[in-house]
Amino acid sequence: MSDLSRKRERQSVHQPAAGVADRRVNAVDPDTLADLAAWALVEEAELTPKPGLVDRRGSGAHRDLDLETLRRSAQALRPAFRAMAEAAQDRQPDQSMREELAAIGRVGEVHMMAATGGSNAHRGAIWALGLLLAGAAIAGPAGSRHIAAVAAAIARWPDRFAPQASSNGETVRQAHGAAGARGEAQAGFPHVVAVALPALRASRAAGSTETEARLNTLLAVMASLDDTCLLHRGGRPALEAAQAAARTVLAAGGTATPAGRAALQALDADLLARWVSPGGSADLLAAALFLDRIDRSFAPWNA
Repeated sequence: MSDLSRKRERQSVHQPAAGVADRRVNAVDPDTLADLAAWALVEEAELTPKPGLVDRRGSGAHRDLDLETLRRSAQALRPAFRAMAEAAQDRQPDQSMREELAAIGRVGEVHMMAATGGSNAHRGAIWALGLLLAGAAIAGPAGSRHIAAVAAAIARWPDRFAPQASSNGETVRQAHGAAGARGEAQAGFPHVVAVALPALRASRAAGSTETEARLNTLLAVMASLDDTCLLHRGGRPALEAAQAAARTVLAAGGTATPAGRAALQALDADLLARWVSPGGSADLLAAALFLDRIDRSFAPWNA
């Protein structure tokens, strides 16, 4: 990125992006929350250059996904996101709500698979964003930590109608003792509220462009998350290599520095050579963008 481009992007950091982010967020409006969830997925997908992941350059370590497929998936999920937000309004977390949200999510997954030709573009994101937008519909403009806490209260209820077949993430969680998407949600999304959001805001405050800040946020999550996508495809060696390399980028000053960008390029090359992708970290970046947009609408730059 040229110095002029970086200067222009820094100047635009305080200006919301076009579309849903232009509107002041009504944290209890289902249409706005659904638009915002779909927006967060597209923003994550388009962020470039991401290590091992689909972005504007290409498909990363994926054979069945590309940027246009991820965009279609995000839009196909909007009705499910809206239905989840509507189902949560004027209610408190209980088993009935948990099961209703899960049923809506499974319908959304069918629509996602139809839109992507059978590719699992956003299964993990349906879970994370679905819970968080339900939490936002209940909590209103109460701040990211409170929204995440409400989402966790929903996630802790069992779903008696969950499919019996284990997902890849659940299989890996049991094999490696990782918290996985379920554990992350039940704990109140610690990698979102205690890792991603602080990293995002610290990078902005340090003068990074929005692209650099978001990349640094992804790397901060990667550095500590037991990403089940990495574990599934590359085992513990791939996870530990990715975590160490992400820490190296951040220690070099992040993606705003030449050394950090070189370290990011090396991380990307290693993940592609291993044919692995940090999809769990990407889902949590989207979740962070979702909560950050809500926080900035009501209390800019602090949560």
